[in-house]
Amino acid sequence: MLKLQRDTSEVFVPDGLGAEAAIARTTHMAICAHQDDVEISGFHGIEACFGRDDRHFTGIVCTDGAGSPRAGIYAEYTDESMRAVRRVEQRTAASIGRYGAMVQLDYPSSMVKTPGCPELMRDLALLLNGPRLECVYLHNLADKHDTHLAVAVAAIQALRALPRERRPAKVFGGEIWRGLDWVNDDEKIVLDCSRRESLAMALMGVFDSQVSGGKRYDLATQGRRRANATYLASHGVDTAEMVSYAMDLTPLVMDEQLDIAEYAIGFIRRFEADVRRRLQALIKK
Repeated sequence: MLKLQRDTSEVFVPDGLGAEAAIARTTHMAICAHQDDVEISGFHGIEACFGRDDRHFTGIVCTDGAGSPRAGIYAEYTDESMRAVRRVEQRTAASIGRYGAMVQLDYPSSMVKTPGCPELMRDLALLLNGPRLECVYLHNLADKHDTHLAVAVAAIQALRALPRERRPAKVFGGEIWRGLDWVNDDEKIVLDCSRRESLAMALMGVFDSQVSGGKRYDLATQGRRRANATYLASHGVDTAEMVSYAMDLTPLVMDEQLDIAEYAIGFIRRFEADVRRRLQALIKK
């Protein structure tokens, strides 16, 4: 039996398979902080598995959604009411996206941001123990939301704890609270999200508590993907209509000796060097 740490955690399986079997069949997984984060940073994986019998996507949301901004009909909702609404929204997205499983761990953000939170680490270890994962989607390490960063760090540490032969071949850190257009082109992971725009819009539209509650994540996410596709190459025509960018976090998972913060800062240093080189080549001495 899959026993998570919190009594309020849940594993929702749209096709009715048992929780353990649903997790075990997972090939693509997103581990994110909040409800709707999976649909933004993990959409490439959702689309890759949609309608397939040989691939299955599992989303993991670590926090309870209680601290969500709210307006309109949700303006007077209590934190408990928002938790309930967001949980239902996330289940609905899982049904629309035909996820293999949707896990909501239901931790308060404050608890997730405790370095090395033992309960979260035990849950992630349990959920990562069964499947033979091909690709895992996380938050990127330059994200400006501390809860996103806390979940990304915890996930990297949990993936590092797996036997080397069971670690996923690809681990990507996607865009949410910072875009990654600044990452040097030779280091960008370019994820084509063009094939099912209607699915992407349907998934984001489910989160009415956010979209009509004051945050147009649906338009912003698709707008960013369109902008990425157009501004990717300055001297070539577009090769995709929708593109999301990611950091390659695979080396961090494969080599536990790498320092997580230094690895992230390395992207920034190389971006700085590229800007400096381009300008200095054009400034008359």
